[in-house]
Amino acid sequence: MPQASQAEIGKAPSPLERLLAIMARLRDPQTGCPWDVEQDFASIAPYTIEEAYEVADAIARGDMADLKSELGDLLFQVVFHSQMASEAGHFSFDDVADAIAEKMERRHPHVFGDGDTRDAQGQTIAWEAQKAEERAARNPDSSALADIPLALPALLRALKLTKRAARVGFDWPDAERVLDKFEEEARELREAIAAKDTANIKEEVGDLLFVCANLARKLDVDPEDALREANAKFERRFRAVETRMDAAGNPVASASLDEMEAEWGRVKQAERN
Repeated sequence: MPQASQAEIGKAPSPLERLLAIMARLRDPQTGCPWDVEQDFASIAPYTIEEAYEVADAIARGDMADLKSELGDLLFQVVFHSQMASEAGHFSFDDVADAIAEKMERRHPHVFGDGDTRDAQGQTIAWEAQKAEERAARNPDSSALADIPLALPALLRALKLTKRAARVGFDWPDAERVLDKFEEEARELREAIAAKDTANIKEEVGDLLFVCANLARKLDVDPEDALREANAKFERRFRAVETRMDAAGNPVASASLDEMEAEWGRVKQAERN
């Protein structure tokens, strides 16, 4: 199938059709971009994940100009995957758009049908029930943990695993019990460290992180958001320590740990004030 020329791309009736034509041109085996032509689903997937994180970063920074750009990059990833699927005869971009439109209508019967759920909590329950029915229809795996993607960030996947288990009653009664479990896992980690058991240390660190994800869920905290904010706080404070120590003629590269910790304390106190 001949690809659109540069002039034809410029005359595309809509921005989306222009983007689809550009993607098809980039993938043309004869006249396209060699890098784009060489890619496949697996090689592009990491870029898709990266672009989603960059969207989240722009939102966290409140940078609307950057958000517009990053959303474009993420849309391009959808277009890229759709073009490769179309070339292989699997589906097209229109099929992707139709599928999500049908799903949204199906999952919102109170808006597009005769459902009567009008509060957010009721809608969440109905949404999850609909998702469970869809999973059962397409996957013979009857486990409550079926279809949780392995490629999710480990902390987010831990959160989803515990949510699914909780739906069938496998859950701690309250956050206090999870804190007890956290202390138990911390003791086991100390024992593994004392025994210098490398394999067990790794296992116990994993258990501790898993319990943290569960604790966040019980406290209605998104662990990814919480850790993202903790990362930002650490970076902000450490950069302040570097700046202050450089100004004092005692850069961190040559400072002692006690000196850095003292400056860290002063930075924390300055933030509180």
